[in-house]
Amino acid sequence: MSAETLPSILFVDDEPSILSALRRLLRPLPYRVLTAEGGVEALALLEREPVDLVVSDMRMPGMDGATFLEQVCQRWPTVQRLLLTGYADMDATIAAVNRGEIHRYVAKPWEDQDLLLALRDALSRRQLAEENRRLLALTQEQNDALQRVNGQLEQRVRERTAELEQVNGMLEKAYAQLQDNFMLSLDVFAGLLELRDRGSAGHSREVARLAQGLAQELGLPPRDQQDLFAAGLLHEIGKISLPDSLLRKPFSVMNAEEQAQFRRHPQVAEAALMPLAALQRSARLVRAQLERLDGKGVPDGLQGEGFGFAAQALALAVEYRGLLGGRLSSRPHTPEQAQALIAGGAGSRYSVTVVQAFRELMARMREVPPEDLCIDASALRAGMVLSRDLMSERGTLLLARGFHFDAQAVRKIHDYVARQGLRLRLHVQPADAETRPVALAER
Repeated sequence: MSAETLPSILFVDDEPSILSALRRLLRPLPYRVLTAEGGVEALALLEREPVDLVVSDMRMPGMDGATFLEQVCQRWPTVQRLLLTGYADMDATIAAVNRGEIHRYVAKPWEDQDLLLALRDALSRRQLAEENRRLLALTQEQNDALQRVNGQLEQRVRERTAELEQVNGMLEKAYAQLQDNFMLSLDVFAGLLELRDRGSAGHSREVARLAQGLAQELGLPPRDQQDLFAAGLLHEIGKISLPDSLLRKPFSVMNAEEQAQFRRHPQVAEAALMPLAALQRSARLVRAQLERLDGKGVPDGLQGEGFGFAAQALALAVEYRGLLGGRLSSRPHTPEQAQALIAGGAGSRYSVTVVQAFRELMARMREVPPEDLCIDASALRAGMVLSRDLMSERGTLLLARGFHFDAQAVRKIHDYVARQGLRLRLHVQPADAETRPVALAER
């Protein structure tokens, strides 16, 4: 062990013989011994040398031990302090204890072993205190490092959370766009089906809207409402298998063989739609469009709870729009006549609850007529909302009611009118109307 690393003890006494005796006592021991003959000399030495323990006499000229040790306590508080005194002066000892905060005092003449034990004990306390300070500093440093790491981690978590929220927002937007595009595809496909039957343009969309409105009136969950809307758009897809002559013939004037052939179209539709996972629930609703609550419907004879509210909503919408369009009899029915026939089917064709929901929906639609403005296409501006379906000359859907026009959509309409040389008029309403944009068919 080098001299610099040995524990340092500073002895302060105005008698050189005392200092010499102390050097001789500690010479065999692993201590670095420093001496000073007064307080002023000792303070100067402390400013130059690292010291672990100060052992001071009490009675010294110029600066007594109490004053000297007080200075050491104030300027080097970690240095251990012992008082070595040959006077039985209790007041001086108390002053040294109070002012210099000494850890122990040893009386002169001393017993060598007692003094050595006192020195060893003081140096041990010094070492323990230093180790404690080192550990506290290390702990503080580690805590500071941990706080920095936690702060960095929290920042990374916030940044990652913000990224995930942004990604989730983009995914939700993309999913909503995908859903709109999917419904648009169904809408366009339904319009293509209706090209076979001139005069029926928009029929499937009206069935879809009525079925969805009934589902809302009945408090069915959003998933059922969406399935019903898709089922309404595609409820006639099975009619692809029917010949044109039968397609345009009202049900009431068909013969028995034709009616049997007609009644099979829901099964054909279900078979066509079932491979599409997103439409399997809608496909089952389409299959049940000709069922009845009393079990006399086709193809499965469903009855009671087996013919649920969602299926009844679609069946009722199909019948009501069929009555208005002259699809079920040789002449079209007025809304009042059609509603009366629907009401007459309560308890047999449909549950009383479903029929009551239909009555309330119709009453509300009469009470709140749509407010719109008919404008020329040239007057169309971004922010307007389409209040009625926009159909082409051939009866196909161009824009669905509730579509919100942005600048791009307005340009498309203007381009379409210019290309076709048309004078197109649209029914629009305020942009804050509570209608959901459904689809845009680019033609």
